[in-house]
Parts: sequence; C-alpha cells; structure tokens
Amino acid sequence: MDHRTFYVTTPIYYVNDKPHIGHAYTTILADVLAGYHRLAGDPTYFLTGTDEHGQKVQRAAEQAGMTAQEQADATVVHFQRLWERLGITHDDFIRTTEGRHKRVVQACLQDLFDRGEIYRAEYDGWYDVTSETFVTEKDLPEGKKPEDLPNIVRIKEANYFFKMSQYQAWLVDYIQTHQDFIQPEFRRNETLGFLRKPLQDLCISRPKSRLAWGIELPFDSQYVCYVWFDALVNYISAIGYRGDEAMFSKWWPAVHLIGKDILTTHTVYWPTMLKALGVPQPRTVFAHGWWLFGDAKMSKSLGNVVNPMDMIDRFGVDAFRYFLMAEMIPGQDASFSEDGFVRRYNADLANDLGNLLNRVTNMTRRFCDGKVPAPPAGLMEHPERLDAAAREVRETVLSAVERLFAHIEAYRIDLGLSELLSAVKRVNKYLEEKQPWTLARQPDQTDLHVCLYVSAEALRILSQCLHPVMPAKMDALRAALGLRGPCTPAELRVFGMFPAGRDVQEPGALFPRVERVVPSSQAEAAVTTEAPKPVTPASPPAAAAAAPVGVATIEFTDFQKVKLKTARIVSAEKVAGADKLLKLQIEIGGETRQIVAGIAQHYQPEELPGRLIVVVANMKPAKIRGVESNGMLLAASAGGKLRLVSADPEIGSGADVK
Repeated sequence: MDHRTFYVTTPIYYVNDKPHIGHAYTTILADVLAGYHRLAGDPTYFLTGTDEHGQKVQRAAEQAGMTAQEQADATVVHFQRLWERLGITHDDFIRTTEGRHKRVVQACLQDLFDRGEIYRAEYDGWYDVTSETFVTEKDLPEGKKPEDLPNIVRIKEANYFFKMSQYQAWLVDYIQTHQDFIQPEFRRNETLGFLRKPLQDLCISRPKSRLAWGIELPFDSQYVCYVWFDALVNYISAIGYRGDEAMFSKWWPAVHLIGKDILTTHTVYWPTMLKALGVPQPRTVFAHGWWLFGDAKMSKSLGNVVNPMDMIDRFGVDAFRYFLMAEMIPGQDASFSEDGFVRRYNADLANDLGNLLNRVTNMTRRFCDGKVPAPPAGLMEHPERLDAAAREVRETVLSAVERLFAHIEAYRIDLGLSELLSAVKRVNKYLEEKQPWTLARQPDQTDLHVCLYVSAEALRILSQCLHPVMPAKMDALRAALGLRGPCTPAELRVFGMFPAGRDVQEPGALFPRVERVVPSSQAEAAVTTEAPKPVTPASPPAAAAAAPVGVATIEFTDFQKVKLKTARIVSAEKVAGADKLLKLQIEIGGETRQIVAGIAQHYQPEELPGRLIVVVANMKPAKIRGVESNGMLLAASAGGKLRLVSADPEIGSGADVK
C-alpha cells in the first residue's frame, strides 16, 4: 500500500497570556488528525509551537516588569505543560526566538530583498495596534472613523514593503483552480471576496525606535521583522528549509490548521510569500470556527473563557478531547456548556461505550472463566456462515472503519466519531438480541462463544479507531480485553483477528457517569411546535412551515392526528430574499420532499446534508415566499439559540416517531 506523507501544523501561539480552549481545540484537532494518519500507516509529522516576537509580547513583558525574553520563557511553559497533560504527540515544538528559526527568517528576507521583492518606502496612514497591521479607512467597521477607535493610531514612518500586490491575479487563479487549497469551501469564498479589492503591498518591518522585540532585518539593523512575516516562516523553518533539504522535501507541503480569525494572513500573506520564495504551496489551509459561550465568542474581556486545565481536572483528559472533537463541526462555530458536555459524555461514553465494555467483560468472566472464547474453527474466515445478527455487526463495524477514514480525509472528525458510536450502539443491540445470559444456560455453548467473541472483536477494532481521540482510555479498554499494543492498518479492516483465550480483566468504571450540573437555559429547551392546532392532510395550510417558534397547548386526541416521521436532509440552500429561510430537500423512507424552514440564522446550508431529523409529515403543502413547503421540521429553542431535533442514525429515514 502506498502511504502518502502527512505534515500537519497548528498556528504558533502568542506568549502574551496562558492558553485557553481555542488553543486546546486546534492542537487536539491536529493531534487527532496526526493520530489517524499514523493509524492508517501514513508517515506523519506534527508541528506546533509559540510565536514570541511582536508588540503584544513586548507590552505584556512591560506590564509584568520583565524583559520580552523572560516573558516568553515564563509563558511558553504553560503551553508545553498543557500539551503534555492533553497527551499531544507533536514531533516538534518550535519557538520563534530559537536560532534555527531566526536564521531562516533572515535568509528569506535577504533573498527577497536581493531580488527586488522588498523595497523601502515612506508610510503615512493608520495603524491597528491590536492586530499590529496597517489599515485603510475602508478596512474599518462600517460607520466608524479612525478617531472613533482607540486601537487605531496615525503613523508616519519609513518602512520596508514586500511586493504582495503583484501576486494578486496569480493567487486568485491558484485558489480557483485548487479546490482543496482553502477549506471549508465557504472560507475559500471568503478569501476570494477579500481579493476582489486591490491588494496592497505588505509592510514587513517595524523601526526599532517603536518596537525593539523582533528579528533584525539582515539588510538594515535599525528595523525588526514584522511579526506576521516572521511567524509564518515557522512552518518551513522547522522542517529544514534552507538547512536540511532532504527533510524539507520529505514533509512539505503541509496541512495548516488555523482559527478563522487568521484566515487572511494564511491564505493571502503566506501563499504570496511562498510564491516569491519559489516554495510550493501548502496542501490545505483549514480554518475552523470559534468556541462560543452561549451566543458570544469566548474572550477575556467578557470573562467567559474556559480554562482547559479546569475542564480536564473535573472530567478527565480523554473525555475533554472527545467532547471537543465530537461536538464541533470543523469550520463552524460551536457552543460550549457544561451541561452539553455532561449530556454527551453520559450518552456516548458512559452509557454506550463504557457499558458495552462492562457487559462483554462481565459475561466473559461469568460464563467463560474470564477468557475470550474461540468461535468454531474457520467461522470468521467465512462470514456467510455467521447468523444474520453477527453478520450485521461485522458489516457495521467494518463499514464504520471505512467511513471514518473517508470523513478524516474531509476533516469531518465529528462525523467519523458518529459512525463509530453508531457501531457501538449496534453491538449493544446485538447483545440484547442474542441474550448471552440465556445462551449460557444451553448445553451447546457455541452460540454463546460466537456472541462474546464477535462483541470482543468489535471492541478491538472500534477501540483502536477511537485511540487517536482517547488514547489513555482506549489503552485501558484494550488492557481489560487482554490486548496489548496497537493494531496494524491491515488489522483494522479484518474482522476476526481477536486472539481468543486472552484473559479479560475487571475494567471498573471506564467512564464513570457524571451527575448533571445545574442546567443552563439552553439545556432545558423543550421541543416546540407552531401555535396553530395540529394538522391533518385535510387541514388548512400552516401559518408558516418553518422552524417552530412558540409553544402550543393541545389536547392528546389532537396530538394523535400529528404524524411525525424521521427524515434525512439531502440538500439545503438559502431562499432568495429571505435572511431566515432555508429550502431543504428531504428524504422520508424513499419519498423526496421539499420543506422551507426558518433556520438560516442558526445553520449554514453546507452543514445540514446527511442529518436525520424529525418532521411533521401530514401537513398540507403551503407556499412561503413563493416556495412550496411540504412539511415542517421540529427544533428546540431557548435563549436565542435553536437546534434541530434529531434521531438516532440507526433508525433511518421514514420511521414513525411515537
């Protein structure tokens, strides 16, 4: 099998403060992606680090009464300790104050200067001290003037500029012809929108009279390098650029994971810098969303920042890693709440996965002397000989593995984990169907042995697939089954390789159930319906076949008339001229319908296809903004937040909701 190298990077983090949940999320995301590529057998290199120059660091140092280097040295340990605590498996941690990085930055600057890509000019204009960027008045918030904003100051000084503007046409063409270069697609469109305006040359220097903390320009000792030119070079300086060409050619190009707030620097500044240097472009720049607290971005000023250390102290490292990966759709914003954390933890980990392990180990110890029993010789090599339930477990698990890796390629770890947890549910259902406690009373123990072996084998594969997300807990799970060491890539795709006869151990509570915290208003949101009374096919059109907006009081006999069905969303698009409406194509048990729903302010169209939702299926068609709607979806709403009511994917579309 030909394995492609995988080089993944995080942004390098400012050392002006301690890490928060945003830093933790990006780094865990990179760690999990690296883990899955290692699991697949791909040669993998994972880089993270810290950005230690610039005005923010200098100011933080001044406020703390120390030198900038002391500030960097004191703060970097918070990141290093947190990454160790979170089980981050990076291959390198780069600091931009290291000599290996400074040498490459200066070599790049000198090369560009010698070839006329950098020039000196007078600048007279506005400067944003927060983002450390020069701005024009059209860059300011709508309706604001520079004097309205305390972070915008007037500056007149000589500086050095990189001829970024000359690469604008090339960059637009490159983005348009390389679909995977910027992901998700709507971030790609965001960058193209930015590039519709004339691109300015990039100021790449700061005079030492104003900012002394930075890498000195090799061609003018009175200046230091602009932090964003310096920082971006880390992605190539760390892997041997202009020093170890064999290493560099092995790993480059990279997959860059970034937050959406630094999209422009990574999809405009960085590509043009690489183009000027003659370096190939990154494979992908993937911009994820923000973690929100309610509807607001987490920020120090709002006092709503979640400290990762606090979370892992309370719930454990692996549970924290799992929640972050399962809860956020990469690219979209996600809302954090402790109640949401506990709900997912109890449902996925305590009730489903932890319960499955306890059932398998307990029954193996009770009925098989604590050893995983062997199935009849040759049975697993001929799956057609298995009964229907065991075959379905085998197919579900192997299908989940294939779908997992397909989702990983698309950066949809959340969907990959959903596939694995659906397979866990199927194994639990298998145990309920076969009832090993009943099989144990039969004189012929063959069916019992097959049932417990199939269940243990499913756990072998699924636990290894979950290992990149929850390494410590999956090591403990495998130890409870008598397993040691990881699977090979080939063993993930073969059902029947569990070494029978292994002694199982009492696992204890792998995921102890967590008592619910005091519920937030969002957590207590109830499923709501439209104010009109329940409808039947002969009823008048509903006032609006959109997302529910109010609570209705109805009689039970009326409620019986409402026909609720599960439906799978096939596609979604915005309704022209309507900010709140989306047009959905849904499939209900083989029947395709169109509905209009007022959820556009809560969901992006691209995140909806594939979701299994609940709809009122017996409504008379209605027209909303001239668009026909044949049904109504259900959603939960509170505190200005709305979420679709969903169904277990195992049920499929067209099922009756009772």
